[in-house]
Amino acid sequence: MNKNLVLVGGGHAHMMTLENIGKFVEKGVKVTVIGPSVCHYYSGMGPGMLGGTYTPEDIRFATKEVVQRQGGVFVKDKVVRIDPEKKQVYTHTGQKVSYDVISFNAGSYVPMPEAFENNDHIYPVKPIEKLMDAADNLKALFAQKKINISIVGGGPSSAEVAGNVWQLAKKTNRHMPDIHIFAGKKFMSRFPGNVRLKIISSLEKRGVQIHETGYVKQIQPDEIYFESGDTFSTDFLFIAMGVKPSTIFEASGLPVGPDKGLLVNQYLQSTDYPEIFGGGDCIYFEDQPLDKVGVYAVRQNPILMHNLMAALEGAELKPFDPGPDYLLIFNIGGGQGVLKKNNFVFGGKIAFIIKDYIDRKFMKKFQAIEKVA
Repeated sequence: MNKNLVLVGGGHAHMMTLENIGKFVEKGVKVTVIGPSVCHYYSGMGPGMLGGTYTPEDIRFATKEVVQRQGGVFVKDKVVRIDPEKKQVYTHTGQKVSYDVISFNAGSYVPMPEAFENNDHIYPVKPIEKLMDAADNLKALFAQKKINISIVGGGPSSAEVAGNVWQLAKKTNRHMPDIHIFAGKKFMSRFPGNVRLKIISSLEKRGVQIHETGYVKQIQPDEIYFESGDTFSTDFLFIAMGVKPSTIFEASGLPVGPDKGLLVNQYLQSTDYPEIFGGGDCIYFEDQPLDKVGVYAVRQNPILMHNLMAALEGAELKPFDPGPDYLLIFNIGGGQGVLKKNNFVFGGKIAFIIKDYIDRKFMKKFQAIEKVA
């Protein structure tokens, strides 16, 4: 075919394509994968890694190794923008890569002030790799003294981080910290009351304090300032104030949705540029807004795989169907979980066991590619 396929990111929505790079190469396609890390970490197991349930090896996929073994090219770098007219990708280090077809699975990020990026007491909940460093620093602090840990944000990430920080402290078995969630006006506001109450009850039983008294105005390394004028002193801080899609698309002048994610049609294809595709957290699905949950990225796998090959060959594309309501399980630490499917909700150890089984099975499936590739 003598064409160039570029994959930006090695996340969940690209897993099936990564597994089948050899099939593209056999047809004469040069496949280049660009990612910020040689491994991809599964975000669904990130809080569990923070709490010590999983090792980093348990939750990562060897992207570079899989790509290179199948004859693809792996570039460890970060894409900052593309030129859709010239069909070129530009990276943080100044590299330039040409494409005929390109797909984005560039994920999402938690905005935080640049001045705090290398502070070892302030961490965003994404990227997941940051939680490894956070766990190491917390264990050292737990051994020294009792500390205040603050989590700014009122969504599921705050709940999972809080519960798993508690678990990490229990495992360390030294000084137990005071853990505070600053949730704005309402903790877990997007979820039904029975989900909220189960999570709140479980966390509060373990001493986690949930504040629903107002929004944060400013953050400093050791102080949180609120719109009300109140302040709170802290020793360690997690920022979990919601994720945003990659900035690549807006920087490239591509059509984007209200959240600035790549605007795609039913084929997971850019609405203006038919050679551009995407999946996962970095897209905005034109037909209906999708929650930022891994299940949609997993469901997009076979469609992206087919459509990328079809775009290269000039064949017919397949539409993506988001499918029915999905199973949602929160890992809130201490071997506890809260499960929601449609209107069915329950919490406790069984919920966590189910999540643990599903997550480990998912990782084993894709880690097996490393041995086969």
